Amino acid sequence: MADQLMIAGRCFNSRLIVGTGKYRSFDEMRRAHQASGAEMVTVAVRRVNLTDKSQESLLDYIDRANFFILPNTAGCYTADEAVRTARLGREVGLSEWVKLEVIGDQRTLFPDTEQLIAATKILAKEGFVVLPYTNDDLIVARKLIDAGAAAVMPLGAPIGSGMGIQNVTNLRILRERITEVPLIVDAGVGTASDAALAMELGADGVLMNTAIAEAQDAVLMAEAMGSAVDAGRKAFLAGRISKKLYASASSPLHGVVK
Repeated sequence: MADQLMIAGRCFNSRLIVGTGKYRSFDEMRRAHQASGAEMVTVAVRRVNLTDKSQESLLDYIDRANFFILPNTAGCYTADEAVRTARLGREVGLSEWVKLEVIGDQRTLFPDTEQLIAATKILAKEGFVVLPYTNDDLIVARKLIDAGAAAVMPLGAPIGSGMGIQNVTNLRILRERITEVPLIVDAGVGTASDAALAMELGADGVLMNTAIAEAQDAVLMAEAMGSAVDAGRKAFLAGRISKKLYASASSPLHGVVK
């Protein structure tokens, strides 16, 4: 049986979710998406041309037959702003799914969890599949699930920082305690080993943008990230060996003929 990522009853073969910002060109973005093996692409509703069909849009470079569009509310600082943005994305036919972002601080882009929970409650009641970007706090995660979130998406590090997983302990706790919905690491990944670590810790998926888009070779990095997510997932399922202080011979002497 295939090891699939399931969110709100929908199955995805890839556990990597990619973004659309910061690429040097739309064509580079398109090629990176293909190389990544991802099946879900997040698009900022407020930063995309949704109405003027005479103008070029990044949506023209996303194959809707092969990629599921996940609108996001990037740039929103209140629950009201985020709710309006999500509704706009649905009205123009993007999706009833939303990656919910409600930012609380412009410099760090950390989430405003109070506003995030409030927006999650409203949108979930309206039938949205809500995937909130949040911090790595178990209590907030629980409140988001109670509010109707279909997944919990804790940051690994500040958005776009490339610092990698900064709080392994919190992610391990989240993995142990959050079982009702998928746990998707969102933000902070810098390279393939960061993605693999997130998956080895038990994350159900990883969402990234900057690490791919701003790499010197975005297409090659996208391919590396897809492989890293797959490898990390397999390692998690396989179960790593325990760590020991002293050596353990790879070729034991027991049974050796002298």
